[in-house]
Amino acid sequence: MAFAPRGFHFDLKSVLSDPNPHIDLDIPVYEETLQNFLKAVNNYKNKSITAITDKRTKDAAEKKKLHDRTQKIEAEISKYKVQEIELMATLEREQAERKDAEVAVTAFKRQITSLRERSATMQTQIDEYRALIVSLKTDKDKERSTLNTHASRVAPELHAYETLLACSIEGMEKEQLLISFRGVDISGPDREFSFILDVSCHDYKVVKTSPPLPSLPLLVDKLNVTQDIFTFIVQIRQEFHRMANGDEGVGV
Repeated sequence: MAFAPRGFHFDLKSVLSDPNPHIDLDIPVYEETLQNFLKAVNNYKNKSITAITDKRTKDAAEKKKLHDRTQKIEAEISKYKVQEIELMATLEREQAERKDAEVAVTAFKRQITSLRERSATMQTQIDEYRALIVSLKTDKDKERSTLNTHASRVAPELHAYETLLACSIEGMEKEQLLISFRGVDISGPDREFSFILDVSCHDYKVVKTSPPLPSLPLLVDKLNVTQDIFTFIVQIRQEFHRMANGDEGVGV
């Protein structure tokens, strides 16, 4: 309730003229006014305390809110710093990998260039080999033709030798001749007697005899001196005949 002062009029002359002078201080009104003033002051104090309390509560809530937000921002900053460090490490690793890749690519390019050069060289060699093969094939065809011509001339003579010596002569690989005899063993005409003669070199050699001949080294030495293959074949047949029949007769 608002205090509304009322007018106060004091007539000192009238008071003094009164046989029992007194001054009416209007104590009840004063007390009522004082009570109203005290109540107003108390209300003001309570309102102030309430306002201050509310403001403090609001400020505390705002401060807590700002604190929480600050902590959140600091956490995010820390998180971003960690991410930045990881990104920097990743970037450095990628740069190192890129550098290694560039070195590897350079090495691969050098290898490719080297392989291309080698391929070109090998292709040249292949072309040369092909030309050589063609030349050798041509020469071989000529040699085969010459040999066939020579064989056609030699065939009758060879057949005569085979008939005379009762043997067969066959060509083998690596310039070797297989000579097989018939009717050497009187008790077993079908028994096989043969030897392989290597004619690839100037000095002849016998690769194998069936059955083995003890006198073979001496006969081969004579052959390399005389270079007479026909006589050598006759001598081998004679040695087979002596060994098989146990006598000194010849089987020719």
